[in-house]
Amino acid sequence: MVGEIPDSIQRWTAKRRAALVLRILKGQTSVAQAARQHGLTVAEVEDWQDRFLFGAENALRARPKDEEAIKDEQIKKLKQKVGELVLDNDHLREALKRSPLARGMSDE
Repeated sequence: MVGEIPDSIQRWTAKRRAALVLRILKGQTSVAQAARQHGLTVAEVEDWQDRFLFGAENALRARPKDEEAIKDEQIKKLKQKVGELVLDNDHLREALKRSPLARGMSDE
């Protein structure tokens, strides 16, 4: 059955990943709970969920995108995410520079 995930299986097959994502989408578990329960990272589970939803959307298109177009779109999304992370990192560095703790550490 698609909704059941046997714990005895150690390999994360496409079918098993899909079952986990479906449980999350149905509200039976959260991404964080699923990751913790199965020894996965939240980012890993979120990636599976994103890929699952993208694949489902593409499958329902009147003219599905080919593999090359899909890869290009994924690369674009990853570049956007990297840009967001760089901005977050820059903001954190600026905040750390203004922090009293950081000033005390730089005197050492």
